[in-house]
Amino acid sequence: MRVVQARSFGGPEVLAAATAPDPVAGPGQAVVAVAAADVLFFDAIIRYGLATDFVPLRPPYVPGNGVAGQVTAAGEGVDPHWIGRRVVAHTGGTGGGGGYAEQALVPAAALVPVPAGLGLPAAAALLHDGATALGLADSTGIRPGEWVLVVGAGGGLGLLLVQLARAAGAHVIAAARGSRKLDRALGLGAEVTADYSEPGWPQEVLTATAGIRPDVVFDGAGTHLGQAAFTITADGGRFSAHGSPSGGFALIDPAEARSRGITVRGIEQAQFTPDQLQALTTRALAEAAAGRIQPVIGQTFPLDRAADAHTAIETRSVTGKTLLFTG
Repeated sequence: MRVVQARSFGGPEVLAAATAPDPVAGPGQAVVAVAAADVLFFDAIIRYGLATDFVPLRPPYVPGNGVAGQVTAAGEGVDPHWIGRRVVAHTGGTGGGGGYAEQALVPAAALVPVPAGLGLPAAAALLHDGATALGLADSTGIRPGEWVLVVGAGGGLGLLLVQLARAAGAHVIAAARGSRKLDRALGLGAEVTADYSEPGWPQEVLTATAGIRPDVVFDGAGTHLGQAAFTITADGGRFSAHGSPSGGFALIDPAEARSRGITVRGIEQAQFTPDQLQALTTRALAEAAAGRIQPVIGQTFPLDRAADAHTAIETRSVTGKTLLFTG
């Protein structure tokens, strides 16, 4: 079968097409014929060798931790009714691996059926971001009438948070880089936008809201962008510092947060047990199938152009979710 391998740690150029033996399902495993593979910014962090302390993957390896497709084989102890079903699944283990391929070997316990009426690309786009968005929204407890700021609103996760906040009855502020991303957020329910590539963007937010500070901030960008968002968070508000694509998580002064009564949560609220992840993924797929949320697939690449997909993500030129297609 065709796969993509990271031949060494380094830039996108280390990703190259290769061939590998077809996987064979062992006990408790299933083989999925991959229609679409999820591409994450974290895949690039692993590829650079910046996650070796907690991700076991070492070159040469096949990246990718999330796939959508059809089950073609089931190993010992796996209910054969899975064969032929459309599913999404994490490939398993810390950091995963094995998703950038025509076929993926996954733990049968990770299989989640895709509801009728929902396409496999949309399901792949929800595998990580849908579950994370629902988990973050649940833990933050958005209330009707509140103001919610989504920092990093142009990505797949951010655009889902915009929709969930709007559905909860909140007023949504979308912060992202460039008009293309901000226009997409407006179309999905944001009332106010701010381009955070421009200086003074936090003040622009307050001007647009007539001085009302956001009660809830979802920081999907990190570092100085998250810190700037914290400065305009309402006293008594909730701040989620779960994003790091700008170089690291936002460093929030605990003393200042306490003095202002702001509840700060970090990446831990986007980390779930297997049972929680299964339930959140199932719920995200159901919400999309019912038309209540809409995953945004901004760009797709054929499998052998995985390096181009990584380059696009790293250069911040993508909107919504990025997927690899095997067909």
